[in-house]
Amino acid sequence: MSGTDELYPPAQYGLIWILLAIGVIVLIAAAAWLVMALTRPRRAVAVVTGPAVPLLAGDAATLLRQEYLGAIAQIEADYREGRSDARRANLDLSRAVRGFVNEYSGIEAPVLALDDLVRLGVHPALIDAVGRNYYPSIFRRSTPADPLSGIEAARRVVTTWY
Repeated sequence: MSGTDELYPPAQYGLIWILLAIGVIVLIAAAAWLVMALTRPRRAVAVVTGPAVPLLAGDAATLLRQEYLGAIAQIEADYREGRSDARRANLDLSRAVRGFVNEYSGIEAPVLALDDLVRLGVHPALIDAVGRNYYPSIFRRSTPADPLSGIEAARRVVTTWY
């Protein structure tokens, strides 16, 4: 032991080191916020209660129905003439019906799963068409459902949608 009884104060850090530490902490906090913002699931779709109010009226709705009925007729012609198989026809029908619902009412049907559509309480014709015809044909490895019943279901959705 040394012969002096003096106490030495702790070493002091310079201002640059303190600012550097604060900068690193701010960068880590910003990176954590960015990761949380980018990996967070999307907000749930709000469930609309009560009767649905159509966004289109009159001639615009009629034109939209005619457009999608024409698309369904083209899918049927492609299937009957052998240009598409049953699985592809059901996939095209699902896209057409979901696109119609999206354009007509604003519901994001092209990106919603069947459970989401049920939870939203959409028109029963859409739930029936997707659940009976399109999902089994698209996602199961077994023989796809007959597209002719899917075509009738698609027409029912387009003609009876609110």
